[in-house]
Amino acid sequence: MGNRLSKIYTRTGDDGSTGLGDGTRVAKDSARVAAYGTVDEANSAIGVVLASPVPQDVADLLTTVQHQLFDLGGELCIPGHAAIGDADIEALERALDGYNADLPPLKEFILPGGGEAAARCHLARTIVRRAERATVTLASAEDVRPQAIRYLNRLSDLLFVLARVLARRDGHGEVVWKHERRRPATGT
Repeated sequence: MGNRLSKIYTRTGDDGSTGLGDGTRVAKDSARVAAYGTVDEANSAIGVVLASPVPQDVADLLTTVQHQLFDLGGELCIPGHAAIGDADIEALERALDGYNADLPPLKEFILPGGGEAAARCHLARTIVRRAERATVTLASAEDVRPQAIRYLNRLSDLLFVLARVLARRDGHGEVVWKHERRRPATGT
């Protein structure tokens, strides 16, 4: 990378525009910038998960995911660029299936919680879902490879399963939504 980032500020974005990876300039609030910016936010949220104690296998998996999210951000930042492939999605599916195999079936909704690492994982999951929505919005106006959307969809599923795993490994257990806690509303 050399001296590529030797100067952090350039003042070129002071007018509300930013440069894409191919050199074109777009508004900072464009759908493309929203998509790759939210992918970056999701990557940071996974970094927050990794800042809490997690088992080494989960840390290794999430570190790989961080690299892939950086690649995906590059793909979304450079129109026409491809960085995430079917093999990346299949790897997420294998990890998801592996971690989910030992979990009991869900009979109720789970509230975000279950200990610090699990709660952070739930937060990362919701940010990945937002990144997916932003990428779908971009895809409605510009070309986006379907692998980008599929990757984000599988990743949010994986983070949900990992949150369940972390809640159980930490001994906190899952926080189940108690829908019967409220009485039905009565007419006035």
